[in-house]
Amino acid sequence: MKERLASQEGQHILANLYGKDMLAMQSGRYSSLLTQYEERFGANDVQLFSAPGRSEIGGNHTDHNYGKVLAASINLDTIAASAPVSNRLITIVSEGYPGQTVVDLDELGPIEGEGGTTALVRGIAAGFLEFGYHIGGFNAYVSSNVLSASGLSSSASFEMLVCTILSTYYNDGVLDAVMMSRIGQFSENRYWNKPSGMLDQMACAYGGLITIDFKNPAQPVIEPIDYPFRDKGYSLVIVATGGNHADLTADYAAVPNEMFEVARILGGNVCRDITAEQIYENLGKIREQAGDRAVLRALHFLEENRRVDEQAAALRNDEIGKFLALITESGNSSWKWLQNCYRDSDSREQGITIALALTEQYLRKIGDGACRVHGGGFAGVILAIVPDDKADEYAKFIGGTLGTQTYTINVRQQGAICLAI
Repeated sequence: MKERLASQEGQHILANLYGKDMLAMQSGRYSSLLTQYEERFGANDVQLFSAPGRSEIGGNHTDHNYGKVLAASINLDTIAASAPVSNRLITIVSEGYPGQTVVDLDELGPIEGEGGTTALVRGIAAGFLEFGYHIGGFNAYVSSNVLSASGLSSSASFEMLVCTILSTYYNDGVLDAVMMSRIGQFSENRYWNKPSGMLDQMACAYGGLITIDFKNPAQPVIEPIDYPFRDKGYSLVIVATGGNHADLTADYAAVPNEMFEVARILGGNVCRDITAEQIYENLGKIREQAGDRAVLRALHFLEENRRVDEQAAALRNDEIGKFLALITESGNSSWKWLQNCYRDSDSREQGITIALALTEQYLRKIGDGACRVHGGGFAGVILAIVPDDKADEYAKFIGGTLGTQTYTINVRQQGAICLAI
């Protein structure tokens, strides 16, 4: 495999995946991955896999209520060297983490208290069977540069990597992005106790800049958008705020649950079933039964659905000014209506809102760009869209004030794949 990786064909595949400017770095990264695999598992005829992280650009906290999102696969990814085995064990070693993850495929029921990674793998294997697909054992050495607990969906990237391995080895590669996303959601919901939608998995699995409409969550509608931000003079910058997503399950769960409650009061199941006019007409009853924050979160959902359509139209019409204004509007809604920029229970720690405040001041000074909370929120990262010629200056500004890192990301056209080398 190292020889094939270094061949003209192998180098072409890597250049297509990561860009020619990253070819030397990525070649070394994959070569190291293969060395680590051989040290752990021996010299087998391995295959290489990659699943990107994702950036949520519009549609904050809408997927779980059957809404719309604007998202992109990014150039940070989780990669694996892997080979099938004849026994019924999945064995995964993850770079930078102690020990190994081992799942016996004859024991796929949820296990009380099981750790996150093992539970996810067990749930994915169970999900394959649940949806009528085949499973089998494999060994894998995994490496990731998707920031953990950051809002870039390192967990969904890992899930889609495992799904792609099982699809390739035991199902002739037939699983599409939607089915793998459903399996990833099944695993998170049933085995990780995380009440997630499918946004993260879909954006990691499909590839490119896309809108996703979850009105029918079993068959979401995906529409690609061709908009090269870098060619248009803008950089997508992820800002680490110093917080992380650990122990935030209750905060995340409250968001969809409060939206569900508003929909239920109005005779629906999810917020996609209701209108703002219904909320206005029944405001007193909803406030009494569900609380004021639930009202605001439901209104945020309805406005975000509108904004996603308008954001997509702005990009297709090359109206970058309108698009940036909509990103600012969306970010303000997340901050004020959705209220996922900090935890009510810990108001002293507000890394996201501090980062947003500083970024808003910077963007106001240069007269261009936009910013918003990124992903689930409450901790983690923000997204800033800044002029390309200001990206380095902005990074220095953040480093000098927050003392945290920034990461300039590019949209990656390929989703979760087996590298055909």
